[in-house]
Amino acid sequence: MFKCKTVWNKLAPLARASSSLCLQNARKSVLRHGRRLDMVQKAQMSSGPTGGENTLYYVLVGATFLGAGVYTYRTVSGDKERYKERMIEIASRSKQEPQAAEAVAEVVAKSKEEPVAEEPTATEPSPVTEAIVESPEAEPVAEAPVTEPVVEEPVTEPIVEASIPEPIVEAPVTEPVEEAPAVLQSEEPLAPVVESETEPTPVIIAEHVPEASSVSESAADPEPASVPLEPTAAHLDVPEHAPYLLIGGGTASFAAARSIRARDPGARVLIVTEESEHPYMRPPLSKELWFSDDPKVTETLRFKQWNGKERSIYFQPPSFYISPADLAKVENGGVAVLTGRKVVHMDVRENKVKLSDGAEISYEKCLIATGGVPRNLQVIDRGGQEVMKRTTLFRKIEDFRSLEKISREVKSITIIGGGFLGSELACALGRRSADPGLEVIQMFPEKGNMGKVLPEYLSNWTTEKVRKEGVNVIPDALVKNVSYKNDQLEIKLKDGRVVKTDHIVAAVGLEPSVELAKSGGLEVDSDFGGYRVNAELQARSNIWVAGDAACFYDIRLGRRRVEHHDHAVVSGRLAGENMTGANKPYWHQSMFWSDLGPDVGYEAIGIVDSSLPTVGVFAKATAKDTPKAATEQSGTGIRSESETEEVAGAFKAGTAAPPPPIQQKEDYGKGVIFYLRDKVVVGIVLWNVFNRMPIARKIIKDGEEHTDLNEVAKLFNIHED
Repeated sequence: MFKCKTVWNKLAPLARASSSLCLQNARKSVLRHGRRLDMVQKAQMSSGPTGGENTLYYVLVGATFLGAGVYTYRTVSGDKERYKERMIEIASRSKQEPQAAEAVAEVVAKSKEEPVAEEPTATEPSPVTEAIVESPEAEPVAEAPVTEPVVEEPVTEPIVEASIPEPIVEAPVTEPVEEAPAVLQSEEPLAPVVESETEPTPVIIAEHVPEASSVSESAADPEPASVPLEPTAAHLDVPEHAPYLLIGGGTASFAAARSIRARDPGARVLIVTEESEHPYMRPPLSKELWFSDDPKVTETLRFKQWNGKERSIYFQPPSFYISPADLAKVENGGVAVLTGRKVVHMDVRENKVKLSDGAEISYEKCLIATGGVPRNLQVIDRGGQEVMKRTTLFRKIEDFRSLEKISREVKSITIIGGGFLGSELACALGRRSADPGLEVIQMFPEKGNMGKVLPEYLSNWTTEKVRKEGVNVIPDALVKNVSYKNDQLEIKLKDGRVVKTDHIVAAVGLEPSVELAKSGGLEVDSDFGGYRVNAELQARSNIWVAGDAACFYDIRLGRRRVEHHDHAVVSGRLAGENMTGANKPYWHQSMFWSDLGPDVGYEAIGIVDSSLPTVGVFAKATAKDTPKAATEQSGTGIRSESETEEVAGAFKAGTAAPPPPIQQKEDYGKGVIFYLRDKVVVGIVLWNVFNRMPIARKIIKDGEEHTDLNEVAKLFNIHED
């Protein structure tokens, strides 16, 4: 073969030159009609006598072409036959008995004793899923011409190269395989099975036969190129698209979902929440749940309201919701909750969000109701890991469960904060402290409980009320340092006082969650915090914000941000309506309430700031002037749920009984406190006065000046028996 190649390499240039000249002379002779055909220049092409024929060159060129054609035909035909026989032989191996593996291993061992010429290999050969091991009967196959070099690894057996780009490869097995012979024993040519001719897959031959268990595992793995990518297990329950996407699983999101479904019965709503729970109400976490007699209250999360009726903390049972994976399949739509996921990025141009696990969800309309996270004191953060381990930032169900367990194990709990949450937890734990001997301490920088909300005289009265519940109240307390010493937390105040305790509950406010502002291009209010929205609660054309995270424009009181249950209900409901095309402004004045146990509570609306001028009108309380009696009358423990604006029209100034002289002694059983700004009422607190909030809402909405607030107080009927 090599001699033929050498002869061809020498004669080919001469043959090409001769054939070219012959063609040129033939054309010239035809054009000149009858002129003698001179095939080549005699001086260059012949060494014979002048005028001789070029017969020798005709014979030489013809013989060369004929020999080359015969060689090429025989080589290609032989290679095809040998390749076909070789593949059939490999396929027949799968029908052999298990002892075939021993024979193969013997051949491999013998072949290692004889050196085999190796071809240079690439530094990084392309991997294949399965290997080919030759049988002992196989003969070396002649090398076939290929268009691209085949990458091979050095082996101890004869190397087989295929002339097709992607030959069928098969792993050696020790057990019979039924499917492989049906494909490999076909009489049809194997060339048509090639899918791609641009990137041939190299054949890699294994040096040893793997064990049976390894072979079965390898055979089960599909080739990456032939199997389409599928979503991972973590993304199987994540829908790719949600027409209504609600970020956050709190009260505002649930109210919005309910409102959307009311206006669009076939709507498909997806709630994405970082918590592992379905939407639930937060007020009972610091109120009624602590007064439950059920030892399994942390598991059931069911409680008795002040009126004795039992209910769950969840808005709806799990059966109310549909699976997120079925959101697109359900015929009439529904509400799905994707728990344990956090939205970390918003793409407002593509209308999609990215979750913490990498999944993406596209949407048509989106609501941000992320609420907020509890603030912490910097002195606690600087206290170190041991201090943080013994500190609770109260906000979620997990925090309630954890603190309830801690209250039964430690001897002392200190609550830092004198606002709504701190005072409620202090009263709840104070009542529980009598039985296990738990010491409950409450400290705050103000002069009295609720010092930032209530006027000073009423704040002092509330402080005494909390003390009667068994709480050691420490006002005017500014924390300087917190450390862990001798298995206790040591709290140092700026005035030199030192308080030792086992556990700390930090109730110092809420920080609105605005992490999506940067990626979503949303504005954060510099004064109040939260996402800045318009009166329709819109941040962008198809993005709304509701709940604690919304800094909205109040058409009566200006720019505000409210962190209360009723605001979450009302703003979520309005946002849901506007997401379905209502375009309603936020006119509602949301209320909030706080109960210091079943006997003392208050409801408030508007701007209630103790720095504003206040006017209070009080009367003697009766047995029905308590939170317990209020829930018995309204039939619900969440009093804002029964509020309606239309009720206010039923109360008129002339229907109220004339009040007796205003009491001057410190007996604040029940009353109304008006908060003024420029002689206009901007806030009202109803102290142990319940089911009168629509009247207060109407007064603020009117925005009129009142020369005598005693006359206005008649509207609340606080003096009737």
